[in-house]
Amino acid sequence: MTGPSREGPDSPARLYSQLRQLLELEVGSGVAFAPRHQQDAAAEPESAAAPVPSAASPSPAPSPGLPPALEFAPGNASERLAAVAQAVAACQRCGLCKGRNNTVPGEGNVLPEIVFVGEGPGFEEDQSGRPFVGADGQLLDRMIGAMGLARSQVFIANVVKCRPPGNRAPEADEIAACLPYLEEQLAALSPKVICSLGAVPLRALSGDPRAGITRLRGQQREWRGIPWIPTFHPSYLLRNEPAKKFAWLDLQAVLAVLGREAPRRGA
Repeated sequence: MTGPSREGPDSPARLYSQLRQLLELEVGSGVAFAPRHQQDAAAEPESAAAPVPSAASPSPAPSPGLPPALEFAPGNASERLAAVAQAVAACQRCGLCKGRNNTVPGEGNVLPEIVFVGEGPGFEEDQSGRPFVGADGQLLDRMIGAMGLARSQVFIANVVKCRPPGNRAPEADEIAACLPYLEEQLAALSPKVICSLGAVPLRALSGDPRAGITRLRGQQREWRGIPWIPTFHPSYLLRNEPAKKFAWLDLQAVLAVLGREAPRRGA
């Protein structure tokens, strides 16, 4: 039996010739014919390696001197306001608690269109536990009445809930300690407009310690989506009669947010 022809279809010479033609075609056309294992690798690239999860960053230690964050349970407006009042009554988050007779969380309608925000309790408020009951409170009542409203239709609160000694302005750490109470009250009440009274609530709600009430009064702002108009504090108006006309313009701007006009005097 003779062996297979050297020029047969599977002969080494024929295979060599075919391989040479293939290589010439590759060089001439610029097409690379990669070996099978390389083609498979190119057709199905390896999946990107899953990122290695980094170790969780440790929680930052609380800053010394700052009280822990406050947490309030959900509920309707009345329940949330009652929870704030209860927390305020037991509060020792800053030094103002040491000299108080009564806490003054705020009072008024639980479904108000307007919330007035003052600075802090004075002597009369500390004695009674109610906001704006002194001479400045009497003026605020008249301001509300000039708008065609009664005190019972609005809610009145302060930035700080305890009287600062000597009726001084509250300090930055006292505002920071007490502000969460006011923020929870505003969130629970969800009024149609906020009217802040004086520089302290303007700076507290805006977060800008240099905000000036004379420059920014009457300008509509927003607090977490709620329209907000700052004006002068009634105690300032008692000392500065000419400023009352500007405060009246601001109160009319508050009414304009509600789509109303102030009633004509004597009507």
